[in-house]
Amino acid sequence: MSRPESAPALRCRGVSRRFGDVVALDAVDLDVPAGSLTALLGPSGCGKTTLLRVVAGLERPDAGTVELGGRTVDGPGGSLPPEERGVGLVFQEHALFPHLDVAGNVGFGLRHLDRTARSARVAEVLDLVGLAGTGDRSPTVLSGGQRQRVALARALAPAPTLLLLDEPFSSLDAALRVALRDEVRTILRAAAQTALLVTHDQEEALSVADRVAVMFEGRLHQVADPQTLYGAPATPAVAAFIGDADVLPGRRAGRYLVDTPLGRLATTDAVASEEVAVVVRPEAVRLRARPDGPATVRSLTYYGRDQLVGVETADGARLRARRGPERDLARGDRVDVAVEGPVVTFPTH
Repeated sequence: MSRPESAPALRCRGVSRRFGDVVALDAVDLDVPAGSLTALLGPSGCGKTTLLRVVAGLERPDAGTVELGGRTVDGPGGSLPPEERGVGLVFQEHALFPHLDVAGNVGFGLRHLDRTARSARVAEVLDLVGLAGTGDRSPTVLSGGQRQRVALARALAPAPTLLLLDEPFSSLDAALRVALRDEVRTILRAAAQTALLVTHDQEEALSVADRVAVMFEGRLHQVADPQTLYGAPATPAVAAFIGDADVLPGRRAGRYLVDTPLGRLATTDAVASEEVAVVVRPEAVRLRARPDGPATVRSLTYYGRDQLVGVETADGARLRARRGPERDLARGDRVDVAVEGPVVTFPTH
């Protein structure tokens, strides 16, 4: 069946999965547009890997449907096996065959092609991932980053409808992890490959993906581009999980105004109830040293490129300010506190 132009590469509707009394997936709806890189983000145990396994055909859902390229691959009418779904899989453990060389690993899923066509495709994807000329090497002599690129090449070789990446960088050290995820994003863009990346690392999700789907306890809370997700979180859970944030009590002072321990602040949306929780991002907080200022510096956490300065107001409210690396404040200093720009609020009742 040809895929309708409007059909996403992946469409999940009402997908649910239980393991005994544990609800791993609770009526999940998710679209992954063709050609996009979508990150499925959430803490460990939230259900994101279960969803990936359901999409891949490694798990059967208890309810709901899964479509790939406009074709139903799982639903009340039955289920297609993984090898017939047209998906590629990349895991954190690489899962390369040690008895095969690099070319043998990459060409493993191309046995339907003749030798000439298979060799050409293997060379093409190895060049795409920056490993041209390594086909005769053993995976055991490669670095961790090279092995992960071989695993990516193997998944890309059959030109899958959807590439599924399950925490593919988590086994690498921090510096290599950042470098490789940037490389992988470039590779996927060059291949025009649709991909779903499962990760618990918010920095990874926000920096790599076009869209991020945030999951908690088997439910999707928000699917949006990184900027919207950070600047306009849909739920308190998303606000607390994405980036650094402090939450202050607030009381409605007008349609777009709220009174807080920091004074009256403007809000991004109309204030929905009398009592609200006010989300303040550290980069929006401005501090100015003043001997009789209303807040006191309680902590300084230095990161080199910047620092988080924790302050406490006279009535006990605590929040953080992200500032440059200059050490111009010390614990115990009194400061003025201001918030730049509107804040996000959520009803507390």
